[in-house]
Amino acid sequence: MITKIIKNFKSKIYSRPVFGPFSKTIDPAFIESTGYAGFDFVILDLEHGPNSVENVQNLIRAAQITNMLPVVRVKENCPSLIGEVLDIGAGGIQVPQIKNAEDVKNVVKLAKFAPEGMRGMCRFVRAANYSSMKSDKYFKKANDALIIIQLEGIEAIKNLDEILEISGYDIIFIGPYDLSQSLGIPGQVNNSLVKNEMVKIIEKCKQKGILVGNFTDTEKNALEWIKLGVRYVSYSVDTGIYYNACKNILSSLKIK
Repeated sequence: MITKIIKNFKSKIYSRPVFGPFSKTIDPAFIESTGYAGFDFVILDLEHGPNSVENVQNLIRAAQITNMLPVVRVKENCPSLIGEVLDIGAGGIQVPQIKNAEDVKNVVKLAKFAPEGMRGMCRFVRAANYSSMKSDKYFKKANDALIIIQLEGIEAIKNLDEILEISGYDIIFIGPYDLSQSLGIPGQVNNSLVKNEMVKIIEKCKQKGILVGNFTDTEKNALEWIKLGVRYVSYSVDTGIYYNACKNILSSLKIK
């Protein structure tokens, strides 16, 4: 099932922008609701939040039920973490704090089976239907999973040209909050210094035909970034979306 979801997602992102929130919840019902609402993907967050590999597999199942792409953001560029989330059926991985070309090469190596990489091989995992899928089919199809690399600091910007020369990944994701901190203005994601650096990355990626994503938590900003060329739009966080919905309901019900 995940193979079809990945294929459909890739078709969509080349024809229009795609949308999905970060998720901090451990409840599959939140993920199902997100998919039924029509989001294209969800980023299941292991870097910031209470999730573990054990419970993320149930969130992946919930995403698959609604034909929504389950992307897992791992904590770091680490062999065990990348292999684990792909083994449990992630449709894509998102790797934070990429700084240079060597980091990118390492992600590709850890996320893909030979000949494209050297991911540890095992077919007795959920991604291979617990060995019911034939080995040759699984090891080939598994390499279709998306690889998203996050650029979040000055060092990555300095090394952008060499990063763009590496192949094997699908999307470059710009992390505005960590970028703002790296630029000495923590949290000021709408500051012109941050925006200018992000635009430079987007323009260089467009010249190379590389898909770009970023995070935004307002509809206005999302539309602005789409106009500039962003295709993988991470719109806010599920817990924040739920909070705002609750707040707006109470606000509208107040009797004056």
